[in-house]
Order: sequence, then structure tokens, then C-alpha cells
Amino acid sequence: MFLAKVYVTLKPTVNDPQGLTVRGGLHSLGFESVESVRVGKYLEVRIAEADRAQAEAKVHDMCRDLLANPIIEDYRFELQEISD
Repeated sequence: MFLAKVYVTLKPTVNDPQGLTVRGGLHSLGFESVESVRVGKYLEVRIAEADRAQAEAKVHDMCRDLLANPIIEDYRFELQEISD
């Protein structure tokens, strides 16, 4: 069994209105040194596969098909073997 830690972020060329709002909130709280904020998603997916290569392939497929929008988002993941 594997645990995939998936990070989905907007591509650098895509505007991030949530990030701008968070930056504005941080500025209003006195954190004036914050220059920019990018908001993304973090997901944990447990995969019942015995083979690492198959687990990696399935996570790539999940990200491309559902978890990330390939037009505006990038993704990366870490895969670690876990015990049941």
C-alpha cells in the first residue's frame, strides 16, 4: 500500500485571486513584508498497490483526469510505502 501526497498549484502565468485576497488579509494584519501568496490544494490518497511503478502511474492518471486541471494547474506528488 502507498500514500500519495499530492500538491496542486496554479501555473505561474495564471492569475490567483484567492492568493491576492490572502495577501491583502495578511497585509491588513500587519504582515507587510509578504510580497505574494499562491493558493493551491493538498490531497492524500491511499492506494492499494503492491508495485511502486503501478502506484505512480495511477496517481499520474488521477491527477491528469480529475485532481488537477492541466490547462491551468501543475501537480507534483510524493509516494511513500505504508503498512495497512
